[in-house]
Amino acid sequence: MNSGRIVIVGGGAAGFFAAIACTEAGFTGEIVVLEKTSQFLSKVKISGGGRCNVTHALFNAREFTARYPRGERALIAPFKQYQALDTVKWFTERGVKLKTEKDGRMFPITDSSQTIIDCLLNATRRSGVILKTNHGVERVTKKSDGGFELTLSTGETMPCDKLLLATGGCRTPALGAIAESLGHTLEPPVPSLFTFHIAVPWLRQLAGISVDTVEVSVAETKLRERGALLITHWGLSGPAVLRLSAWGARELHKKDYRFSLHINWLPNHSEEDLNKEFQTRRASQPARFIVNSPITPLSARLWEQLVLAAGIARDTRWSALSRSAQHQLVQQLLRTEFPVTGKSLNKDEFVTCGGVRLPEVDFKTMESKLCPGLFFAGELLDIDGVTGGFNFQAAWTTGWIAGKSMAQTKP
Repeated sequence: MNSGRIVIVGGGAAGFFAAIACTEAGFTGEIVVLEKTSQFLSKVKISGGGRCNVTHALFNAREFTARYPRGERALIAPFKQYQALDTVKWFTERGVKLKTEKDGRMFPITDSSQTIIDCLLNATRRSGVILKTNHGVERVTKKSDGGFELTLSTGETMPCDKLLLATGGCRTPALGAIAESLGHTLEPPVPSLFTFHIAVPWLRQLAGISVDTVEVSVAETKLRERGALLITHWGLSGPAVLRLSAWGARELHKKDYRFSLHINWLPNHSEEDLNKEFQTRRASQPARFIVNSPITPLSARLWEQLVLAAGIARDTRWSALSRSAQHQLVQQLLRTEFPVTGKSLNKDEFVTCGGVRLPEVDFKTMESKLCPGLFFAGELLDIDGVTGGFNFQAAWTTGWIAGKSMAQTKP
């Protein structure tokens, strides 16, 4: 097999997986992983609330790619090479068992991201990979006789035969500067997976309440998602909002994160269903206060605020519900409108869309089409998935393919 030196820039999930895959493919030379901060795998550590959402229990490659607002078509072939089932097998073979939660997310059975970190660190050390923290890369020069010369933040220079950039998302254009210096172009970075700021007092009073299934949509767009919703001190979060933000990343950025959000709190009920339900209640419990009669699955507190927001007085009984008030309540339940005034990045899943343009990369090998010997993996590419383990799977897959390819191609 091949020898020489490979340098991997970025000590995150994609970089580590590439290093391990490269040694397991028989590479006999030196592999160096450079991390500019003082800690490897920092995103792995905080993901999933510190539990690490490793991947998603969806084992059809084509269906899996449909969870990527950017990168769906490009990832079809890579996921046929290495998909979520392969990731589960890889960790299981190294003593890390994963469990599947009801929404399909997969975590280590320890519920600790440290389990994943320890597994990756042990695998790289056993393979003889050289790990260096506090080693940023200031500049990369392509050498005329092949290979690269790296100028490091420590003042050192380091030559290598092949170079893998796995530096993470381009949250600022500067983070893609090395790729650009080697001839690549970047899709402008904008946030993906973010929560919505909504300054409506009655909503903020409900902070901490979650609803298992709602439908959220953005007025005057085609953006629409179903899923769980979480009410927070600043507005709304949860899987439905995060997925909506991922699919609408560029569109919502153009709106400067100011738009009308519609919520259907009861997406499994039609307007006709609700009208029949209210007529039944008017007949069966006429003396009962409306605010005290929540519809499943809405919590009592959320129901109370929705009734009041519909303009129905707290002391109104079912027998006194007028036709116009009933119409207002139905509309409130099926189409609450909130003004969104900003966003917050989801701390556990901070993701950007944007990065190295996909047509410039060979997804069979993850090698640059413009600069031989240069490879890419992870979020530096213009790929991002919805929440639920999809971004990590893209990192494992592209890292694995890049590592294998670097081991098999000549310097």
